[in-house]
Amino acid sequence: MVKCGKIYLFLHINCKVLMLNLLGEYNCKLDAKGRFMLPVALKKELLEVLSRGFVVNRNLHQQCLVLYPYAEWEKLTKKIGSLNRLIKKNDLFIRKVMGGATKVIADGNGRLLLPKSLSEYASLGTEVKVVGGGSTVEIWSKDAYEKVMNDEVDLEGLAEDVMGDITFDDNE
Repeated sequence: MVKCGKIYLFLHINCKVLMLNLLGEYNCKLDAKGRFMLPVALKKELLEVLSRGFVVNRNLHQQCLVLYPYAEWEKLTKKIGSLNRLIKKNDLFIRKVMGGATKVIADGNGRLLLPKSLSEYASLGTEVKVVGGGSTVEIWSKDAYEKVMNDEVDLEGLAEDVMGDITFDDNE
């Protein structure tokens, strides 16, 4: 449409919001180069984001790694980027969270190469456990994961503390 010498362009962009729901525990093996094959079920769930790659980093609470689809990492870094680095604790937090973060891209066979320093941090050997965690994936030493999962925890009390105030409404 042309009006008064100006061109008006109307675009309709079809945006699709991708909600990841990565589930499951998988036994995988690291090869001599530090690569592991994405489990088929996770790879299927990640097909739409596979080409953008991932960011792998240390978990903040456990001695394992977290694999973020790149879009999830961007959400996190946007929030972290709003912190004032002139405040010492913010600066320290940013350094601890961003340090070690490494972009990784699956090769043609669906393998991801884990940086040696991060593999050493998580004490990864040949046997690893790959665990879907909603929008991210955790990568554990098989032994460490089994130990954490076998630790005695009052799951009922933990569920009440964490989820007790959340209402489950079908309209949400």
